[in-house]
Amino acid sequence: MTIIYNCTLELHDSLYFATREIGRLYETEAVLHNYALAYILGFVDNPKYQTEVSTENSYRYFCAEQIPKYKQHLEPLNKQNIYITPAKPKHHTSVLNTWKYADNHYHVEMKPTSKNIPSFGRTKEIAPESEFEFFVISKEKLNFPHWVRMGKWSSKAKLETKSLEIDKHYSNQEFTFPYVLNPLDVMKSNQILSFDTINMPPVSLIQNIHMIGDYFTFKNLPKQMQGLKLPSNMSYQFSA
Repeated sequence: MTIIYNCTLELHDSLYFATREIGRLYETEAVLHNYALAYILGFVDNPKYQTEVSTENSYRYFCAEQIPKYKQHLEPLNKQNIYITPAKPKHHTSVLNTWKYADNHYHVEMKPTSKNIPSFGRTKEIAPESEFEFFVISKEKLNFPHWVRMGKWSSKAKLETKSLEIDKHYSNQEFTFPYVLNPLDVMKSNQILSFDTINMPPVSLIQNIHMIGDYFTFKNLPKQMQGLKLPSNMSYQFSA
């Protein structure tokens, strides 16, 4: 049995994470990586979904070292037959904020200077009321949180989920997927013919994908999702 969830995240705070740094500008791409969503939804560091969870592997409140453990955290989801796609914006707006900080001279040696140059930067953030859409594929029924925290500011977002009614499962067919995918997770079992790249760490994503592979179709979809063909053979893969 396969269950497909159509998920929507509605921001109640501005969302910030540094997708790219351009001089003093720290820009947030209007896409949510599927690695990040696994953490946001609580599938990581949860004994229900992880075979080994310990305080050493915990990430929520303290990280002893700044070394990602994506493979260690996400491979157990493959064993649970759970996969999350990246999230594409249904609609969004951005806001530009400027921050600056002054020197605390009582903490450092005071040296004379001929110029008064403040330290400052700008963050391009995703504004509240923006919405993102993604899919979760599972072999069993899942329980999702109603509210989640995400991004550098632990921004609050409302999560809504709806299970989709599968119509048919097609094999080795040519089709187009207009949402966002992780290329590592889909190229192992599908042939990608064309795509647009979204450059972002830790793995650049792809969108507007034309491909050959297996996919699901669905019944009773809303008008804006008519004709959806969701790739079926996806799992977390990691580069060597």
